[in-house]
Amino acid sequence: MKSTITDVASRAGVSIKTVSRVLNDEPNVTEKTRKKVRDAVKALKYRPNFSARSLAGSRSYLLAMVYDNPSVEYITHMQKGATAACREHGYHLVVEPVDWDTGDLTGDIEMLLGRLPVDGVILTPPICDSRRIVSALEKARIPMVRICPRNPLMTSAPSINMDDAAAAYDMTRYLIDAGHTDIGFIRGASSHESSHLREQGFRKALKDADLELDPARIVDGDYTFEAGLAGAELLLSGYTRPTAIFAGNDDMAAGAISRAGALGLSVPEDLSVCGFDNTALASMIFPPLTTVSQPITDAGRRAAHLLIDRASKSGTAELPQDIAVEYEIVIRGSTGTVNRG
Repeated sequence: MKSTITDVASRAGVSIKTVSRVLNDEPNVTEKTRKKVRDAVKALKYRPNFSARSLAGSRSYLLAMVYDNPSVEYITHMQKGATAACREHGYHLVVEPVDWDTGDLTGDIEMLLGRLPVDGVILTPPICDSRRIVSALEKARIPMVRICPRNPLMTSAPSINMDDAAAAYDMTRYLIDAGHTDIGFIRGASSHESSHLREQGFRKALKDADLELDPARIVDGDYTFEAGLAGAELLLSGYTRPTAIFAGNDDMAAGAISRAGALGLSVPEDLSVCGFDNTALASMIFPPLTTVSQPITDAGRRAAHLLIDRASKSGTAELPQDIAVEYEIVIRGSTGTVNRG
């Protein structure tokens, strides 16, 4: 027979109302009592009635994460962090893909919210920069957290950011310090602010090192493996080739390594390659990829926590305007010093 909330209360030796407070992660319950209730829930394998919970209060115990991103690894890590936070507090995460290029982004969001009344929405790039979506959420009074937005002043909603320009600058300086003076760059999708910021950091590092930039050394990409293949083909098939390629994300860097191998080049002996994101792919390919580690999982977790904290306080809590997350340059086997031979 399926356990009930009454069974949990009886086993824990507390009232049904106390059990409800613990399940809803409400304040004014001691940690000792919370542990007793959680132990009882686990022992009885109790599963709350989701519909009843949402009807009992103003919360739906649902968060949504909306995305349009060609990097599966990026979205997977973001989802992992948000899901972990949701599970800590009895929430569920709805992951909804939308098409940035469609003419009805707002309609897609309104359909989602019509089907599932959520307590908050996590907007990933480039969706976070859609004025139509932001306005629609504000009109519906649905809290949101934006991940790495292009324009932080578009709304009073909080955002979680990393200094992409500084990270790209530091990675480029690392290549320069290793003796590379001819570096190719594969930019990301133009609709993502991160693409512009990473190129900005790359250009500034070259300028500060008094290195002249050949415009042909910057090629377009869209954050996909295929774009890395095509970008590397352009950079490596000319009369002269760069000694290093900095790709705007790990997927494109993996494509660049693959194309280099097809052209008979050895990485890193003939060509150094580095990426950005430090996704699982970076340590799976050979040689393992030098990359910028940005805490994507942590960003998803923090975004979900912000929305859950606000919902738990009946929507009255003021959310911080901006949260910065740190990056790290991770050196692996895909980069080395310049081979002058």
